[in-house]
Amino acid sequence: MHGAPRSETKGLKGLRYTTAGESHGPRLVGILEGLPAGLELSLERIDAELARRQGGYGRSARQTIERDRVEVLGGIRAGLTLGAPLALSLANRDASIESLPVPGNARPGHADLAGCQKLGQRDPRAVLERASARETAMRVALGSAARQLLEAFGVEIFAHVVELGGVRARADAFDAAGARRGELRGLSAFQCVDPDAEAGFRAAVDRAMEERDSLGGVFELQVLGLPPGLGGYANPSERLTARLGGALLSIPAMKGVEFGLGFEAARRPGSAVHDPIVLADKAPPLPHPWRYGRLRRASNRAGGLEGGMSTGEPLVARVAMKPIPTLRRGVESVDFASGDAVRATYQRSDVTSVPAASVVGEAVAALELAGAFLEKFAGDHLAHTRAAFAAWCAEVEGL
Repeated sequence: MHGAPRSETKGLKGLRYTTAGESHGPRLVGILEGLPAGLELSLERIDAELARRQGGYGRSARQTIERDRVEVLGGIRAGLTLGAPLALSLANRDASIESLPVPGNARPGHADLAGCQKLGQRDPRAVLERASARETAMRVALGSAARQLLEAFGVEIFAHVVELGGVRARADAFDAAGARRGELRGLSAFQCVDPDAEAGFRAAVDRAMEERDSLGGVFELQVLGLPPGLGGYANPSERLTARLGGALLSIPAMKGVEFGLGFEAARRPGSAVHDPIVLADKAPPLPHPWRYGRLRRASNRAGGLEGGMSTGEPLVARVAMKPIPTLRRGVESVDFASGDAVRATYQRSDVTSVPAASVVGEAVAALELAGAFLEKFAGDHLAHTRAAFAAWCAEVEGL
């Protein structure tokens, strides 16, 4: 089960979730365990995140078919969580799994061939229906619930596209956007906060569309207001860097994750990598209030993570997505029955879905971070979690 407790000593603290359903099956379902009782959960917010996932320039026709609206099967009463498992459902309008032909070949870049070899059969549908990125719609729904918990404690999760098809947004786009980041991203067809990059992104997608090709890119994740000390160092599985990295890489087509300086840190001497510790009033201003003691970092080259734990500085990650492997022009494959060279089966596909991937990135990060938050500030009811959090804030006031 996704998000399972990392050690036996943690018992049932944290969050655990699982999803089920196929791309063209009747519906997707998800169960999220561990939310405290008493959290006001907005279904409109969940639907809004699902709509963001379906948007973006260069998407396939399926996004015009599906209109995701979440249905609650359990775990909420009168708009408040019960402390019981939260069960959600998303109907598939395109539920044509039984009428679709069985592909006679495996599509390069997908799970088809390795999955068929894993199962010992030649029916890629047994693999691709579950391996499909359609599954991420449910993770966005569950992640929205986790995000709403974090927002109750002043934590903001924000992702934006910084590169698409080799075209880059300005390096300081997030800082330059400031408080307008949400507005600018909402106006963008690419979930980007740099208006000057929009034309270049669109031209790259149009060119790839004409060439019947696809494009990848990079999105950046920023988490603001996160308290220090989430995660752990005692056991490798507690390290927040590994947990977030694994969550982000669990999104289909993601090929790399870096935090802070990332790979650039390997090219610099230590004096140009590590963040000095200073009194909070001597540190650079933050895009959110500092509430966690009197010490801070003078810079944030670590990206908000040190020793497997959050530092309280903005958590900064960048995630690289490969181009969608289903190409209109086709990719060379082999017919299962005859052994002849063929072009891989094509039905429909995005030219790019990096903007959608950024929304999924927010969701899986929210699930992982909310789990780490509840491990530290456990409570059966939201009031208990608030009390634990307030007590800890008082403890670190002098640190």
